[in-house]
Amino acid sequence: MKFELSAFADEAGGELDEQISALTENGIRFLEIRGVDGGNISDITADKAKEIRRRLDGEGISVRSLGSPYGKIGINDDFEPHLDKFKYGLELSHILGAGHIRLFSFYVPKGEAEIYRDEVMERLEKFTLAAKDSGIILCHENEKGIYGDTAERCEDIHKAFPSIKAVFDPANFIQCGEDTERAWDMLCPYVEYLHIKDALADGKVVPAGKGVGNIPYILSQYKGKILTVEPHLSVFDGLDRLEQGRKTNMDEYSYPSPRAAFDAAVNALKELL
Repeated sequence: MKFELSAFADEAGGELDEQISALTENGIRFLEIRGVDGGNISDITADKAKEIRRRLDGEGISVRSLGSPYGKIGINDDFEPHLDKFKYGLELSHILGAGHIRLFSFYVPKGEAEIYRDEVMERLEKFTLAAKDSGIILCHENEKGIYGDTAERCEDIHKAFPSIKAVFDPANFIQCGEDTERAWDMLCPYVEYLHIKDALADGKVVPAGKGVGNIPYILSQYKGKILTVEPHLSVFDGLDRLEQGRKTNMDEYSYPSPRAAFDAAVNALKELL
């Protein structure tokens, strides 16, 4: 199986030039675009998106997915402005040439996920209706603290909305106390692509194959082609925000720069492959 590698290149550097350099020098032709030139991809203007597209096209790089924050708000937060932002994200995806949008299933109070299930499903349905006939594939990522943080609740989402595919993130499952092999066996029919991110049993993120994420097993079973490297191996612009203010402390696997951490993450995956 020949895989197609993409990456969150904002972990190599915040500026687009830095991201292009990291991708090309690592032989990666696809980008899951998230942070660029000091802002989140969901906040850029249409003109900025066109500029990014021109620069990436000139380097032979394609945007695989919009690494968006859609669905990464509290379940009790006002949804309508967020839905409007999502609809704008569909426009950005078309401009950038992205065929996928990564999204989430809303932060819920700890221990109360089932109480908010109906509200979560209503909001996800509005996402799917907005994206209908857009040609954009919506992909739900399992994530700490949201409704879809366990394999069972992720499966619930995919059974309710067959058009929503899965982004399988092993490290996020580990950080939720889930066994990744079991989670994979449950969710593999729904998986559109993988986030390559491994972790130790205590939740600390490490290079692929160095943790308990069962990544070699998952790769051996995976029938798709898309792999997105998401290093999280050192602090980079926006990490505090992504982790809701929690510091990610890397001891054994710490690197002198974001670019060094990015290269290490890519090389670890290539070694596994």
